[in-house]
Order: sequence, then C-alpha cells, then structure tokens
Amino acid sequence: MFQTEFDFTLPCGYLDEHGTLHRDGIMRRATAADEILPLRDPRVADNQAYLAVILLSRVVTRLGSLTAINPKIIEGLFATDMAFLQDLYNRVNRLDGAGENVTCPECRHQFWREPTLPGESWATPSVN
Repeated sequence: MFQTEFDFTLPCGYLDEHGTLHRDGIMRRATAADEILPLRDPRVADNQAYLAVILLSRVVTRLGSLTAINPKIIEGLFATDMAFLQDLYNRVNRLDGAGENVTCPECRHQFWREPTLPGESWATPSVN
C-alpha cells in the first residue's frame, strides 16, 4: 500500500507556552497545492527562507498533542528540529525513493546516503 503519512520523533522537541515538550509527530506527503500556494504568501515574497516554515506547517499534521500546526509553531522549533523536518520532507517526497541506508565498514555507523543526481556533485549539492 502507498504510504502517505510518516511518524517521526524530533531530536529536541517543540516547547509550548505551557512548558509541554512535543516530540512525536506525523508528516504527510505533500500535494502540488502544498508547494504552490505558499509562493503566494507575502511572507515568502519578503523572505524566501520562510517558504520552508509555511510548507512544513501544511504537511506536519500532528506534533505531540497539537493537531492544528501553524507557521507560528514551526517558527518556534529549535534549528536542529527544523533541519530534521526539512530532511524528512525531502525523503518523504522524493519521487524515486533514491538513496540508501549504508553502514560504515570501519565504525559500523548507519546513515542515509543521498544519490548523486545528474549534473550534481558533492561540491554543488542541490538546494531542494
């Protein structure tokens, strides 16, 4: 079956105004509208970096006990968690599922290796 929702646990967690830490959540696959509609937002026109905030607020459907995720919540994430969610978004929405889990033969550490795309090198990685 085609998977449309993905569970995650943030490295740090979102600390709400009541002091509750929210770490576990769900992200859904993005739709075309999720990627197109934020481009109309004046906050994105003023600052392209804000696109990630709006996009994540659309696709994160639950964070801890919070089910109404909005840009203000995403703005309140620690930078570590923001980077984590951006990476997850890119993996979840990859067209071909390229990349692979690999294990270092020396230390046995496991990590995700991104594919090298045509026209791309490690020195000039894609910004997507």
